Amino acid sequence: MNEGAQKSDLKAAYFTLGCKLNFSETSTIGRLLKEAGFRTARSGEQADVVVINTCTVTEVADRKGRQAIHRLTRNHPGAFVIVTGCYAQLKPDEVAHIPGVDLVLGQNEKGRILEYLPRIVARLSSPAEGDEPAAGATVVHCKSKDIRTFSPSCSKGDRTRYWLKVQDGCDYFCSYCTIPYARGRSRNGTIASLVEQAQQVAREGGKEIVITGVNIGDFGKSTGESFLDLIRALDDVDGIERYRISSLEPDLLSDDIIRFVARSRAFMPHFHIPLQSGSDAVLRLMRRRYDSALFARKIRLIKEALPDAFIGVDVIVGTRGETEPCFEETYRFLEGLDITQLHVFSYSERPGTSALKIEGAVSADDKHLRSQRLLALSDEKTHAFYQRHIGTEAVVLLEHPKPGMPFHGFTPNYIRVEVDADARTLHENTLLPVRLDAFNADGSALLATPV
Repeated sequence: MNEGAQKSDLKAAYFTLGCKLNFSETSTIGRLLKEAGFRTARSGEQADVVVINTCTVTEVADRKGRQAIHRLTRNHPGAFVIVTGCYAQLKPDEVAHIPGVDLVLGQNEKGRILEYLPRIVARLSSPAEGDEPAAGATVVHCKSKDIRTFSPSCSKGDRTRYWLKVQDGCDYFCSYCTIPYARGRSRNGTIASLVEQAQQVAREGGKEIVITGVNIGDFGKSTGESFLDLIRALDDVDGIERYRISSLEPDLLSDDIIRFVARSRAFMPHFHIPLQSGSDAVLRLMRRRYDSALFARKIRLIKEALPDAFIGVDVIVGTRGETEPCFEETYRFLEGLDITQLHVFSYSERPGTSALKIEGAVSADDKHLRSQRLLALSDEKTHAFYQRHIGTEAVVLLEHPKPGMPFHGFTPNYIRVEVDADARTLHENTLLPVRLDAFNADGSALLATPV
């Protein structure tokens, strides 16, 4: 079949919505299909297979998923269309009845896409002539409580950095969130298997790995290991120069993890920690597992151990029960923290969540105003953080530049840098010592000169 697919020059197109974990998983699906004889469709080519990996964290994400399906089925008429991801898990029948969709794969099945290859190739070998695609796709899906599969993923796609999936699912059931229903319960790979994947990245010449998952601090639930054990083992992998830890819950960010990162060989001074609210009353409504005092203590400990650490923080505005005084409490709390950047999200009501039972819905206008205030605060903090580093030296890992754009990369503490040098002397995926000189024209990066 692989040979036949190659002779037929079968082409696949991919579209991903949502988190970095989704992008990593799509890249892995692409690698599997490539090994089976499919090549990625070039711009303007009509694909034979379309894979759409969806998100459902908000109603906007659902809508974007539907729009993507309609657009891609229109742009690739006759293609075998596969929809997977969180939207496909939560609303498989809704997705299956979108015209043009052929196969809906739930979370437990997305890693087994090659099992459906005979069906795909058979359909492509004898397409129905002159008929519109029938609504009502095949659905392969199980209930969230039955999701047990951990599908490994370590991919970079067209990027320089690799994303290593170490964990999937979540046991936290926050009142506003559908992720435990969309992703299933917490589960993970073994440390030995993840170290082996990191070693393969090193053999491929990769230098930086981002550790990703749904609730990575919960690593070890299915193997009896711990996240601290994992990062200690990964730090010993020769050839990997940099690791970054993606979002890590504050109650799972132990003091030992912070101290290890501070003295490690390859873990960067870069943290991403979800706060969601600086009001303890709202945190209780959200069913979060910490309070603002614990969060503030974690920030202080990071800054004591790593004074130049980049700290990104997730915040949700406009949840049910977030009164104006509660929001002001959040604003003042964030204003007083030594953090670098805020990732601000407006609350979106999700069917089936317990948050719908909470009184005190917030208007769309108030959500927008609160969001804008926090984004402005974020800009101030990020600008000040960058400003403090002007005139210093750092090592940048150069990333693949977009056409017509200068080479760029990130410092260990995640300052985005544009390198002022002849592009012919620079190479992607190399570590380059630079001096940080000044802001670029739009203030989104620092200009740097090789030293």
